[in-house]
Amino acid sequence: MLRPKTRWEWTEEELNGYEELQQDLHLSSLTSKILWRRGYKNKEEAQKFLYSDITQTHDPFLMDGMEQAVNRIKQAVQNKEKILVFGDYDADGVSSTTIMIMLLKELKADFGWYIPNRFTEGYGPNIPALKTAREEGASLVITVDTGIAAVSEIKAANDIGLDVIVTDHHEPPPELPEAYSIVNPKKPGCTYPFKELAGAGIALKVAQALLGYFPKHMLDIFTLGTVSDLVPLLDENRAMVKVGLKELSSSQKPGVKALKSICGIDGEDIQEEHVGFAMGPRINAAGRMEAADPAVHLLTSVHQEEANEWARIIDSLNKERQNIVNEMTNEAIEEVENNFPPENNKVIVVGKQGWNPGVIGITASRLTERFYRPVIVLAIDEEKEEAKGSARSIEGFDIYKQLSKNRELLPHFGGHPMAAGLTMNMHDIEELRNRLCEQAQRDLDESALIPLTKIDMPISIEDVSINSLEEMRKLAPFGVGNPKPVFMLNDVEVASKRKIGSEKNHLKMELASDSVRLDCIGFRLGHLADGITERASADAVGELSINEWNGFRKPQLFLQDVAVNEWQLFDKRKSPNELEEQINQLPDEDTAVIVFQESTYSSLLPVLENKKPILPDRLDEEEILAHNLVIADMPSSISELENQLSRISGIERVYAFFEEKNQLYFQSTPTREDFKWYYAFLKKREAFDVKKHGDELARRKGWLPSSVSFMTEVFFELDFVTMNNGIVTINKKPSKKDLTNSLYYQNHIQKKHAEQELLYSTYNELKEKLTPYVTDVTLKNDLKEKVGNGF
Repeated sequence: MLRPKTRWEWTEEELNGYEELQQDLHLSSLTSKILWRRGYKNKEEAQKFLYSDITQTHDPFLMDGMEQAVNRIKQAVQNKEKILVFGDYDADGVSSTTIMIMLLKELKADFGWYIPNRFTEGYGPNIPALKTAREEGASLVITVDTGIAAVSEIKAANDIGLDVIVTDHHEPPPELPEAYSIVNPKKPGCTYPFKELAGAGIALKVAQALLGYFPKHMLDIFTLGTVSDLVPLLDENRAMVKVGLKELSSSQKPGVKALKSICGIDGEDIQEEHVGFAMGPRINAAGRMEAADPAVHLLTSVHQEEANEWARIIDSLNKERQNIVNEMTNEAIEEVENNFPPENNKVIVVGKQGWNPGVIGITASRLTERFYRPVIVLAIDEEKEEAKGSARSIEGFDIYKQLSKNRELLPHFGGHPMAAGLTMNMHDIEELRNRLCEQAQRDLDESALIPLTKIDMPISIEDVSINSLEEMRKLAPFGVGNPKPVFMLNDVEVASKRKIGSEKNHLKMELASDSVRLDCIGFRLGHLADGITERASADAVGELSINEWNGFRKPQLFLQDVAVNEWQLFDKRKSPNELEEQINQLPDEDTAVIVFQESTYSSLLPVLENKKPILPDRLDEEEILAHNLVIADMPSSISELENQLSRISGIERVYAFFEEKNQLYFQSTPTREDFKWYYAFLKKREAFDVKKHGDELARRKGWLPSSVSFMTEVFFELDFVTMNNGIVTINKKPSKKDLTNSLYYQNHIQKKHAEQELLYSTYNELKEKLTPYVTDVTLKNDLKEKVGNGF
């Protein structure tokens, strides 16, 4: 048995109707079932989802505040007013700023742009920067991807004669700034039909409204920001990103070409993973490590040589960022484990002087992934007595809503249900930690603290083919709101398994169902190999893809979790030298070790200290609970093993060594005719020196020397002979007894039978024989009352 590491969640739903979808749209059963499961249950809905394009976008003037914003920008352009674009330092903010720069260039406006320094200015518009803009002649400020919470800053801007248009997509606070216009679909009262645009999406809609046509040439930059900001890829986001990925693939913008080149994806068809895991992180790195300006310079470069240089700069910053993140994450993990153990803290809040505020969000994400708790990581500035924090959450705990209950501790904060940013007084950290833990204790169910894997549906290996997986790409682009489908394969056989990678930390398996096989790879799951046996019946969960290697293409499962719902037999009979190492590797409190022979027990004493040793002479002990059972050596009989197994409950894994140095299995046992002949021989000789002549007799008869000794011991026990210094003398008036009356004879036969059944059976035979004694509670109870007579 192997328990899954996460909660598996899927909807038990009858798929009545998907066949019509399959037929109408000429789809595979796999694709049509996924569409049906995700709510696209008629031809029109499914068709709109599968074949979405920019014709499905909404009128930008449906967004509240858009008309006022457009008119004010047109007025500024006509009057040659100086405009300042005020952006943000993440990938969405950089992309939004770039789109606005492209727009204002097309409009031939007089403008500049500004992104605050994360380290010296912090998030959002700030009064000194706005004052400088006014002093330099600006009369209009357009914020992108920021500004919705800048109440005091925008009031100050108004006071010095600056008009401010806010374009933002973050959650609006209770009090909105008194801006000239606020363009945010989440603003109370805004009836725009889609609320989940990123900052780059809002900027694009402003561009569309001002230009009077859809700015397809900006979709590559829009896609960078939208995918990087993890907004839902549904509705018009999906439509625009789908086209935007093609635009990224063919883009001739020097900055985009340089970025693809430095990422090593030049010439490829760009997919959402390229943006999310290669391009986006490099754009983000500039603002995380220094200032975001190099990223804007990259995306707005006119000359290729200049763009290449900016790309090299942000790539270098990204490598530096990776090193700092690794170091900070290790420090944060140590801080959590030493001072704020997850079992006592439903919300983890950690902070430290000297931590880089540019990467606290990544560190928070890694802590959430490791501990599966809502996490806030804070970079503390003791000189300013200030802490800047980044929060990441889990399903069931809306971090923005929970932080909102503590506004008096948070002068600045904003975000979404799953992520937030904040600034606070360093002396209030402990108070915030206590409050959030109390809120989680009240609002967060215990089951929510177990990582969740959402499954689209169970399938069989027979459903998986190259054609069905190629067709499934029609569901892309994947992301928030439209995740890659996750499938569950039930009751598949583990045909093979091994650890791979230079550190042996990845798991490679082959799953089988009847004659069909499926390759499976689990990154960073190499440790599971030790808990899975080949031939085990398993349930596997993961994403499907096509593996292309050396010109061959075949389906592959990217494993996310695996469970084995039956007890497992680890056959170690050919690996006796691994006995001590195996016992050492298993957890002390959950491992029982059956030892039958005194010599084995003595040799294992050092490794048995904290385990649960079970010896034949300790039959009065209470029942033992253990998930892991090691059978170290051979019992003298099947019944002896049965008796010990009956004392153990909860067995999930059995490691069977059955070590035996003096095996009987390949030694022939004298037949009744052999006994009869030997008795007649002794009766005729009356006395026989077995020490002196036993070997010679064995050679004459074609017996093993041990056969003569064995028969002699049996006769002696049955009182057929007497023995004195190796001289065997016949008893002239013995009682009539059968050979089976000899315990020595019985023990020999039983031990030989035990070796045959336990040591020389096949894997399947051994498992079949052990199964009742591992799983059958009634049989265990019967065995406690009466020792059985074999399998």
